[in-house]
Amino acid sequence: MAKPNYAFEKRKRELEQKRKKEEKLARKMQNKQAKAGEGGDAAPAPEPDSPPA
Repeated sequence: MAKPNYAFEKRKRELEQKRKKEEKLARKMQNKQAKAGEGGDAAPAPEPDSPPA
């Protein structure tokens, strides 16, 4: 009977965790950009270097 390859199983689990972490980070960034786009279009902030009108 063949013995289990624990190193392969561990590496497989680590790759799966890394993939899930990257997907979660990508979703967070996408949500952050979407929320920034909603609020930023209504009233753009004036340039700090320009004198007030």
